[in-house]
Formats: sequence, structure tokens, C-alpha cells
Amino acid sequence: MKPGASLFTAALLWLFLGGAAFFSEILLFIWFLFGACLVPFIVIDCLVLLLLTDTLETERSIAGALALGEKSTVKLTVRRSFTRPFLARSIRLFDMYPDGFDCPGFPVKLTRAVLDAPRKSASALVFEYPVVPVERGPWEFTSIQFLFGSPLGFWRKKIITPCGRRGRTFPDFKKLADNSGDLKGVLERAGLKDKRRRGQGMEFMSLREYQKGDTVKSIDWRATGRRGKVIVREYQEEQDQQLLFLLDSGYRLHRTEEQGRATGNARALPETGPGLLRTQFDSALEAALVLSWVALKHGDGVALGCFGAEDRWLPPRKGMSALPSLMRSLYDVKSAPVPSSLFSALESALAKLRRRTFIIMISNFREEDGESLSWILKRIRRRHLLLLVSLREAEAETLSGRVPQSGEEALETAAAFSYLAARKWLYKNWEHMGLLTLECSQAELSPSIINRYLEVKRSGAL
Repeated sequence: MKPGASLFTAALLWLFLGGAAFFSEILLFIWFLFGACLVPFIVIDCLVLLLLTDTLETERSIAGALALGEKSTVKLTVRRSFTRPFLARSIRLFDMYPDGFDCPGFPVKLTRAVLDAPRKSASALVFEYPVVPVERGPWEFTSIQFLFGSPLGFWRKKIITPCGRRGRTFPDFKKLADNSGDLKGVLERAGLKDKRRRGQGMEFMSLREYQKGDTVKSIDWRATGRRGKVIVREYQEEQDQQLLFLLDSGYRLHRTEEQGRATGNARALPETGPGLLRTQFDSALEAALVLSWVALKHGDGVALGCFGAEDRWLPPRKGMSALPSLMRSLYDVKSAPVPSSLFSALESALAKLRRRTFIIMISNFREEDGESLSWILKRIRRRHLLLLVSLREAEAETLSGRVPQSGEEALETAAAFSYLAARKWLYKNWEHMGLLTLECSQAELSPSIINRYLEVKRSGAL
């Protein structure tokens, strides 16, 4: 039980009358009479709230699988236990939602008129409110808190009603599901075109008649001689290849940026609402899942490993049924400001891979990585195809491009410029070794690695 606003008001008025009673006997009599009449009302109001308040039955409805940054709706159903008139003056309701949710609009105030409506219409009170998941991982709604107000407003009574609901927040993969398996739609949403160039590729697909634009090299002369018309061979990209993602969940990708819409024709996929703060690891994980969907559609196998804050390994799997397994295994992986060993991650991957693989490592590479990875990179180059993806640091690029106004700013600008120049030199050195490199911003990550994957498929480098 807690004192209500009416009790505080009555107590203050009684104290003011008590102060004035020092100067008048009439006011002293009024003060005593007011207190004598007030106490029974306070006691009766308390007993009514304790003994005669109806209990409420509640139910919660919310989807068990939510997408990061996507608005969802929680529906609460409140039912009266009895049909007699509601005695409480009002109710304040607060849903005990998890920490990983953004939920404005609480507490909700339910008045007597609203609570008497279900009794008159023999139905339950139903209301909805929006929530936005801001963190990946499991979540649980535990209970609902009611704050009853007494009929006269002197007291408030808090009751916590268990109303549990569990679920999981996944990376924002909703927009891929909306395409109903349409690969072309996904690529177009990422700002890419899935171009199939006639007569190019690595695997023979079929024979067909010559069409304008076909190359002479694609003509099958034997089939042409047998049929008496020009026949060409049509090819497609190789299938049954293997793709491995290595995601750094350590301090390198723990930077937080405000993720909105990317500028230009290529948009980030998945797209989130403006103002959502996400780590670079969140973007790396979502980009890996998007590309996994594309690779599985192309008939390739996909494996994924995380290193740094958490070490996880998912062996190669093929078929679209592998995608739900990937999401269930990785939806709760989060980055942390802890060290991560790129060398150990690559060495562990080499020990597990049994066939030539297209390895995509996503991290934030520094100048010192050139020497520490020199031996392992040469070994990987002989057996696999490696793409080193590094996310840009917006702060360093901003500092390097500004005009300094003081000596301290000049030192910061020079340091940032030197840092970025060392990174560019590192990437050029790796490219001379025969490795593939890619540097992009957080918003450009998905379309950039999808584009590079399609280029590798079409070139036959794997």
C-alpha cells in the first residue's frame, strides 16, 4: 500500500489548519473536527481497496520471433474476475518489458469508465502498444504491474500479475523473407543486378539457337552441322562450391554507429529505421546472412565461424533449409571489447576445411596485421581463395579530411591521415600477394560483398 495524492492533499490542508489554529479557537475546533472526520474516511478507503478490489486476469500476445529494429505490436487482454461494479478509482498499468526493447507510452491509465465497459458488454478489455527490439538475443516478458487507486484516492495498491512470454530477436532478415525466395528481388533491393551473361560461366547448362549478341566462341559446330542451323552452348556459374564467413566479434567491430539509409543507388540490406544504434558486428552478421541466402540460392555450401568474444563454428551446409539453422545458431552472438586473434581464427579454419573454399573474413584490419598474418596468408593462398573485408572508421576519415584550426587539431589530422595511408598500403600489399581485399562503410557492406561474390562466381576464380 502507498499513500495517494488525495491523502497528501488532505494532510497538507490539515497541517495548514493546525498552524492557523494557534491564532483562533474557531479554527482550532474546525481543525479538530476535520481530523476526526478525515480519519474514518481514510481507514474505510484503505479497507475497501484491500478487501473488495477485483482481481484482473491478463493475457499477452506477441510474436515469438522478432527482427532487430523492426516495429512489432504487443496485445494485452484484461478481464474482470467478477461482474460487480468496479470499486477502484483507476488503474495504472505498466508492462515489465525486457531491457532490449524500446517501448514508449507507459504507464497506461485505465479509468473506471473503461474498466466497467467489459462488464456491460461481457467482453474483455484489449489494447495494443508498439515495441521496437534494439538488441539481438533471447528475451522474456515476465509480468504486468497494476497500481490500483482507492475509491477516494487516499491509497494506492500495487499488484504484480505473472504474464510471461518468451521469444528471440533475430537480425533484420524480414525483408528477405518478404521476397518469397525471389533472388532477383533481393539483389535489386541491395542495389545489384543479377546479370546472366550469355555464353559465359564455367558449367555447361544447355544448347539453344543462336541469338543476336552471342559470341562466336560459344557456337557448338558439331550441333550446328547436325541440325543445319547455328547452335550455341549456354553456361552458368559453377555450383556446389563452398563459402566460409569468419566474423570478428572482438573489439575491432565493437564500434557503434547510427545505422540509417545508405546514400546512392546501393542501399544497405537489411535496412533499419533512422536513429538505431548498431555495432559494426551487427552489420557484419546481417551481411553474412544475406550473402548466405544468395549463396544457398546459387547451390553453394555455406559455413560460418565467429571468433573473439565468442567462438562458434557452423560446418558447411547446403540447401535453403540451412538458413534457419544459421540464424538460430547465431542470432544471439554479440561483440565485446575483448582482444581477437585473426591468426588463430584462420589457422583453425584451415584445420577444418577439407576442400577449396572461398573464405570471407570481416574485421577491421590494421597496419600491424601485415606482419602477424604474413605466414598464414601465404599458406591460405595456395589452397583457398581469401577475401579480407575491412570496415571503414568514420571518425578517422572525418579527422583526415577536416581543415585544422589549431596545433592540436593539426596533429590529430596528421595522425588520422597517416593511419589511413598505412591501411591503404597494407591492402595494396595483400593484393600484390594475390589476395582479394575490400574496404567499405557499414552501410555499404551488404551490397559490396554480394557484388564481390558474384564477380568471383562469374570469373571462375574459385
